[in-house]
Amino acid sequence: MLKFFTLYLQKNDNNYMQFKLEKTDANSKARSGIITTAHGVIKTPIFMPVGTVGTVKGIHQHEVEKDIKAQIILGNTYHLYLKPGLDILQKAGGLHQFMNWQKPILTDSGGYQVYSLAGTRKIKEEGVKFQSHIDGSYHHFSPEYAIDIQRVIGGDLIMAFDECTPYPCEYNYAKKSMHMTHRWLKRCIDRMDETEPLYGYEQTFLPIVQGSTYKDLRVQSAETIASFEQSANAIGGLSVGEPEEELYAMTDLVCDILPKDKPRYLMGVGTPWNILESIALGIDMMDCVLPTRNARHGTLYTKNGILNIKNAKWKDDFSPLDEDGTSFVDSTYSKAYVRHLFSANEALGRQIASIHNLAFYLWLVEEARQQIEKGTFTSWKNKMVKQMKEKM
Repeated sequence: MLKFFTLYLQKNDNNYMQFKLEKTDANSKARSGIITTAHGVIKTPIFMPVGTVGTVKGIHQHEVEKDIKAQIILGNTYHLYLKPGLDILQKAGGLHQFMNWQKPILTDSGGYQVYSLAGTRKIKEEGVKFQSHIDGSYHHFSPEYAIDIQRVIGGDLIMAFDECTPYPCEYNYAKKSMHMTHRWLKRCIDRMDETEPLYGYEQTFLPIVQGSTYKDLRVQSAETIASFEQSANAIGGLSVGEPEEELYAMTDLVCDILPKDKPRYLMGVGTPWNILESIALGIDMMDCVLPTRNARHGTLYTKNGILNIKNAKWKDDFSPLDEDGTSFVDSTYSKAYVRHLFSANEALGRQIASIHNLAFYLWLVEEARQQIEKGTFTSWKNKMVKQMKEKM
């Protein structure tokens, strides 16, 4: 069991997460809002870059803040637990101090890693036993321990420990898993109630809706999650291989049940068009490794479509990466230059591509917010979805 040290300050209402719903689009469920946390304000809808091990891979923190204009990033409980480990994080004063990032952080509980480690883990009622992907050592996560770990990491928003079911998934397995996730949720909340934050600010806890692609299970799970009356809610178990139509159908269904006055976080989504369609269904927060992972392989997202920067057609194209420009890299580096960097296997190429893609995603959600405010979101969204799917 972790030994908690006391840096906890007297509770202050300013330390608690607050959400203000500002405007809802007349022709969809898209909405704009403001989330206030101890580490700053988040304007929604928002995309959250993934910083799995305390870094958005290959990008400096000042670039994430100033060039990409990220308002919140993610850390991952499973990975941070293994490296650098809880002792280092606690001595540092939490992840914010350790990585010198003073804006909000959300931490995943490790449930998705349980899903991805299917060959090396065992799930039981008390929790999950798994092998480290680093050295093969055995570890055990319970709902309680997942909360303890997230207390040490110190995220502003922290997630329930759940089981993310695969796709496809048999109905009976999905049902059994969902009920276990609900029981684990109660244990997480109990653990939150009997412990206190370590670093002088409150942490907001998010339950997770599960139920695979079965409508009755999703309804039951969403109703259960809503009944716990937490300050924000999440939707998990999607974007794991199901068709886009299923992703949208389940999201639409759940958003009709989850409280309208609380932020809704759709986990692990996705492509630029997934982002916009999810916003249209009432989602406020999203994250995905896709923009940086694909960037490292040369796939760039732009307003006018998708381009593979490694293709020979860009060899002597000296135009910007994105004609209209969504970040400084679009006005600084040409397609030809970035293609050259990939051809030469220079790390700078992967860095520029990653900054470009994340800046594009953050531009996209900010523009969506502005379109919602102006009442023109739906027509703009429909045009953008079509454009962004084109192959350049």
